[in-house]
Amino acid sequence: MMDRIREGSTGLAVKIILGLIIFSFVFAGVGSYLVGGGQPLAAKVGEREITRNEFEQVYQNERNRMQSQLGEYFATLLGDPAYVEQFRKSVLDRMVNDALLDNQAQDLGLRISDDQIRQTILSMPQFQKDGKFDEEIYNISLRRAGFSSDSFAAYLRQDLARNQLVMALESTEFTLSNEVQAQAALETQQREIRTITLNTADFAKNAKVTDEEITEYYNANKQQFVRPEQVKVSYVELSGNSLKAQAPITDKEIEEYYQANLDKYSTQEKREVSHILIKGDEADAQKVLDRINNGEDFATVAKDASQDIPTAKEGGSLGWIERGVIDPEFEDAAFQLAKVGDHSGIVKSAFGFHIIQLNGIEEPTTKPLAEVSADIKSFLVDEHAADAFYSLQTELAEKAFESPDSLDDAAEAVDAKIVTSDFFSQADAPKALADSAVLQAIYSPEVKEDGLNSDVIEIAPEHVIVVRVEDVRDEMVLPLDEVKDAVIARLSQAQGEQEALELAQNVISGLNKGDNSVMANNGLAFAEARMISRNDELANDVYRLEKPADGKSTYAQVMDRQGNHVIVALDSVLELNDSNMSSQIATGLLRSQTQQDLTATLDTLKESTEISYPLLEQ
Repeated sequence: MMDRIREGSTGLAVKIILGLIIFSFVFAGVGSYLVGGGQPLAAKVGEREITRNEFEQVYQNERNRMQSQLGEYFATLLGDPAYVEQFRKSVLDRMVNDALLDNQAQDLGLRISDDQIRQTILSMPQFQKDGKFDEEIYNISLRRAGFSSDSFAAYLRQDLARNQLVMALESTEFTLSNEVQAQAALETQQREIRTITLNTADFAKNAKVTDEEITEYYNANKQQFVRPEQVKVSYVELSGNSLKAQAPITDKEIEEYYQANLDKYSTQEKREVSHILIKGDEADAQKVLDRINNGEDFATVAKDASQDIPTAKEGGSLGWIERGVIDPEFEDAAFQLAKVGDHSGIVKSAFGFHIIQLNGIEEPTTKPLAEVSADIKSFLVDEHAADAFYSLQTELAEKAFESPDSLDDAAEAVDAKIVTSDFFSQADAPKALADSAVLQAIYSPEVKEDGLNSDVIEIAPEHVIVVRVEDVRDEMVLPLDEVKDAVIARLSQAQGEQEALELAQNVISGLNKGDNSVMANNGLAFAEARMISRNDELANDVYRLEKPADGKSTYAQVMDRQGNHVIVALDSVLELNDSNMSSQIATGLLRSQTQQDLTATLDTLKESTEISYPLLEQ
C-alpha cells in the first residue's frame, strides 16, 4: 500500500503533469467554468463547444503572459494586424487541440480520482508558503482567477486526464545509441572563424540623398506614411490594489480572525509508525502477529515477512504520518495506539492485512499570533479591498450608465481621476487602453460615433475601466514636410546597406583570388580567430559554408542580428565527441519524437472529428 502512495506523490510522471498543470493554470484561466450555454461559439470540436467568452478569456491571459515576458517588443508586434490575427488563431488552435485530447481521454475512459485532485492541489507551488500548502493563498488565488473550489477541481480533473494521454505517448518513445551519437557529432561540432564587421549605420551617415530622390521615394511609397485613424480617449480606472491603502486593519480584527481560524495555524498530531503487510489470508497475518507477541523484534520480523517490499527493507518504517493522507482503516488503528512501542492487532485494508507499531508521537502545535499577524493582516487587507472594489464597481457602472455623455459622475462616485490620452491608433494604444476588450469598446459605434460611455470593462481580476472617446482624427497621408526626415533616414540606410554589401563582395572576390588589396585600401582587417558553436548568432550561415580544403579558408558575406554585413573567413572545422552531452541530446531527441507523435495523434483526431471555426468565419 505505502509503495503505491509514495509512487503516486513523488513519481516522475506526476511531476511532469504538475508542471503542465501549472502552465495551463496560468495560460487557460477560468475557461468553461464561468460561462453558460447559448453563447456565440468560437469553435466546435465534435460535441465540445468552445464559446467566444472562453476564447477571449484564454486569449487575454496568453496576451498578458506574452506581454510580461517580451514587454515593449510584444506591444510592437501587436501593432501589426496580420500578427494579431495569426496570434489569435494560434490560441484558438491550441484550445481546439486541448478539446481533441479531452474527447479522446474521455473515449478511452481515463479517470482522475478525488484523492489525485486533492494531492495535486496540495502539491502546487503557487498555493504553498514555506514549502507547505496555505489555504489562504489558495482561496485568494482561486478568487482572483475566477474559480470556485469546485470549478477548479473540475478544471484540474480535465487537465490531468488530458495529460495522462500525453504521458502515455511519451512513455512509448525511445532512442538508439547510434541516433544519439550522430546527433551529438552534429551538435558538438565547432568552427574556427575570423570576421570583419561592416557597420551599415556608418555607411548610412555618409550617404548623399538629393531632394529629387526624396520626392520620388515619397510619391512612390505614400502608403508607408499613412497616419491611421486616431482617437483621443478619457477613462476612469478602478482596481482592487489601489483600494488596499483605504483598508486599514486593526489589531482587534487580526486577533478575532486568528481565534476564529485557529485550525489554519495549528498542526495536526503526527505519528511515526512502522507496519508489516501480508497480502495472503488472515491466518498468515496471525502467524506473523504471534511472532511479535512472542517477543520477536518488530523490525526484524518486518524485514523477513512484510510483503510491502520498499518498507520491509527499512524494518517496515513509514516515517511520520498524519490524519487524512492514508487508508482510513490503517489510520484509525495507528492513532488508537497509546504508547510508543505498542503494536496493533491485525488491521484489514483494501491492500491486505497490516500489523502496525507506534514509534513516536508529535503533539499538535499552534503558531502564536505574533508569528502570523502580518500574514493575517495582508489577507484581511485583500479581503476588505476586494469587498470595496466590487461595491464601487457597481457604483461605477450605474453612474457611467446614468450619465452616458460624461465621466464626471462616475469618477466622483469611485473617488478616481479622469485620465485623458493623447491621440493614438489601435497599433500604438497606451498600456492602460491596449487590452483587446477595451479597444473593441473604444472603436464600437456607440462609443466612437455616438460619444457614449462604455460599459464597465474588466481588464484583469479586480481591475476595471470605463472609457469614452473625446475626439477622432481620420486616416490621412502625412505631408512630405512631416515625414521628410523619415524618408531621408530610409534612403540613407538603403544606400549604406548597398555600399557595405558591395564592399563585402569586392573584398571576398579579391580574397578568393589571393588578393587582399581591397581590404588594405579600405583599412580593413580580420578580428582574432575564434571558435563558434551552433548557438552563435552567425551559426546558421557559417554552418552552411563548405569546409576549408587544403588549408585554404572559405570566405562568405553574412548578416548579424543588428543588420550589419559581416565578412567571414572559415578557417577550420573541429569535430568533438563530448560524451557528457549524450544524456542531454537523448532527452532532446525524445522530446522531439514525442512532439511528433502528439502532432500525428492530433492530425488523426482532426481527420475523424467534425471541427468548425465560427470565430474565423465572421
